[in-house]
Amino acid sequence: MRPVLPFPFSESDPIRHPGPPPQASDVVIIGGGVIGVTTALFLAKRNISVTLVEKGRIAAEQSSRNWGWIRKQGRDADELPIVIEACRLWQQLAEECGEDIGLAETGVTYLARSEKDMAKFDTFMKIAADHALDTRLLASEETARLFKGISQRYAGAMTTPSDLRAEPWIAVPALARLAARLGVTIVENCAARTLDLSAGRVSGVWTEKGRVATSTVLVAGGAWSSLFLRKHGVSIPQLSVRATVAATGPLPEIHAGAAADAHVAFRRRQDGGYTLAPGGSSLLYLGPDAFRHSIKYLPALMANPFGVCYLPAAPASYPDSWSTPREWTPDSVSPFEKMRILDPAPERSGLQSIERGFRQLFPQFETVPIKASWAGMIDAMPDVVPVVDRAQSIAGLFVATGMSGHGFGIGPGIGRVVADMIQGNDIGHNLHRFRLSRFSDGSTLRLGPAL
Repeated sequence: MRPVLPFPFSESDPIRHPGPPPQASDVVIIGGGVIGVTTALFLAKRNISVTLVEKGRIAAEQSSRNWGWIRKQGRDADELPIVIEACRLWQQLAEECGEDIGLAETGVTYLARSEKDMAKFDTFMKIAADHALDTRLLASEETARLFKGISQRYAGAMTTPSDLRAEPWIAVPALARLAARLGVTIVENCAARTLDLSAGRVSGVWTEKGRVATSTVLVAGGAWSSLFLRKHGVSIPQLSVRATVAATGPLPEIHAGAAADAHVAFRRRQDGGYTLAPGGSSLLYLGPDAFRHSIKYLPALMANPFGVCYLPAAPASYPDSWSTPREWTPDSVSPFEKMRILDPAPERSGLQSIERGFRQLFPQFETVPIKASWAGMIDAMPDVVPVVDRAQSIAGLFVATGMSGHGFGIGPGIGRVVADMIQGNDIGHNLHRFRLSRFSDGSTLRLGPAL
């Protein structure tokens, strides 16, 4: 395989939001991904002072490493109303930020290799009808006409033409710049070490650059959220799985939108290339949290036993590495400073499989020029839906994490919801499914769709 470029973000990148953090802020947000950035943005629009601290660089982890799909199709029924709102908000925010983030309405299509695969779409078609989506099923001939030169004869497909795409590593930093213009104090290279608690409620955040007094904190740290929260007695069964992605150089257009079958997923990018990924495989490092929460993940494992591969130990300093400290003090270096940007290596065999699968689908490409490859750590939950809630044990603490690979698309919707939750406003959506207590109140977990 030819040499490829590294991921666009690294610790050597200049710090574009140096701070410093203020002495006090109405709200402190921990995590500079799409959830943290959009929550900050909506709070700032309501004249609330917000400080966002990010241990590395804005969007340098999963919020920029995802596929760039903004999809309603295949969503969990409880997520869908928020995603519908998020799609509207993406269009609104793209205009407000004044930058080209690659937002385009080009659709999402799921390809079915068999009638059995087609039958799996039936459940979502009912959900789509309830929400008046433009989702529809395609026959084999219609599917073939949707993709130029495709070699595979599919049994059919499910498609949602109104679904969107955008460029993650462009979009989220652009939204952060908009938030900064609205008055949000963003501080990169500034890890939140611990909460400062007084009489069981939040009174501040200790960062590596000092204390910020606040009564309200949102933890939106993606793969790092569980490690931070466990330090304060809040346990969530979140694990992180590694997913490999590749980007091609410019290619003739075979499809303007995004599509996937069981083996390969692809999306047209604004630079004329395609973002490619395996259709549904990922890798889990077995660490302390993986064993601690294994019982809760059994239903998901039984539903898709071959969807995840396992390795016995994560690299040093990863969130669930055996060597990562679980205890530290406000005046000591935390695990978050030891790993500024979680930058896992892409799986070499996975890259070869991606390239081979895409070339087999579109044999008109004698070669597929892979110009960059990377991997990301997806913050996953046992039921494949996020936690969006206040922590009942610590007044003033809110959590929005475990987006389970859905975070980029739903991001602005969750950001708006959390902003209203923090203010005590009407949220406009039923969040019962996303409550933190579902893992401890004896409820039977209901798996989100594996679509």
